[in-house]
Amino acid sequence: MKANVGGIDRIARIIVGLVLIALVFVGPKTPWGWIGLIPLLTGAFRFCPFYPLLGVSTCGCETK
Repeated sequence: MKANVGGIDRIARIIVGLVLIALVFVGPKTPWGWIGLIPLLTGAFRFCPFYPLLGVSTCGCETK
């Protein structure tokens, strides 16, 4: 797994993930908030499994 998520993309994923998970505990208290684990984990591990399929990388550390 090469890193393919970088910079602002990573920060945005972590923030969106945390906000969605917060919906489980406050606000509408919906279990759909657990979907926030996906962006949170992809931001934390700096890897999105869909990016290689699409040929996309927001990480500047990869050379082609």
